[in-house]
Amino acid sequence: MIASLIIGIIFLVAGLGLRYWINRRKFYRRSPMGAEGFSSYESSLTIKLLEKFGKWVAYALIIYGLLSLWVYSREKKDKEKQNVEIQKSR
Repeated sequence: MIASLIIGIIFLVAGLGLRYWINRRKFYRRSPMGAEGFSSYESSLTIKLLEKFGKWVAYALIIYGLLSLWVYSREKKDKEKQNVEIQKSR
């Protein structure tokens, strides 16, 4: 049960951190006129492709983290419900 909570928090923080890091790099790469500056065409393609892939990975981490937190909350409610039922039967 605790594993779901820990995994959920770790994956959620990792996903949000990855999104922040990618967006920050993109922001600081822009010139005052708003154009992105790359050293070559190949680096432009490579970096944009890696950033797009990284954003999808970040979305997956965030979704998995939220699902893990949801599983933890469901397990906690079920355990509390069982404890209440046991106390009522005594």
